[in-house]
Amino acid sequence: MTTTIPAWVDGTLTPVDKLEAHRKGLRHKAVSVFVTCGDRVLLQRRAMGKYHTPGLWANTCCTHPAWDEASRDCAVRRLDEELGITGLDPEYRDRVEYRADVGGGLIEHEVVDIFLAEAGEALPLDPDPDEVMETEWVRYPDLLGRIKAAPQAFTPWLRIYLDTYAARIFGDRMPAL
Repeated sequence: MTTTIPAWVDGTLTPVDKLEAHRKGLRHKAVSVFVTCGDRVLLQRRAMGKYHTPGLWANTCCTHPAWDEASRDCAVRRLDEELGITGLDPEYRDRVEYRADVGGGLIEHEVVDIFLAEAGEALPLDPDPDEVMETEWVRYPDLLGRIKAAPQAFTPWLRIYLDTYAARIFGDRMPAL
């Protein structure tokens, strides 16, 4: 099954095969979600079967919206599909853009709508093993320390988000370091 994503080709938003968009490094739409509980962030470790960055730690979930799918609807859908998370109300935080080599000759050049959702202590999770091999709640300061100590264990986009866009994503919700 071919999956298309909204990508810009010669300045026009066009449905493009997902793998082709990443091979060519085309600028394309994406959605990222951070689920938090106090000063903790829910991370996922990407399944080993993922076509890029398998086994690396990432934010709660990230994906590409379907053609004409609203970003918030996409965020809600993927929280459920990837992690079995329902009932949260993701808050739009900002739109950011980044370009990163994700290995294997693939480039992520994303225009990302970022969402933040606060969860309770007992958030039920039911990860799809084809998407997620592990989840972990990590205190924000500890996450920053872990990335500094072993950046290769984390996806390029998570490192970019926390290095460049943390204030736009979390505002004053995370402890000052």
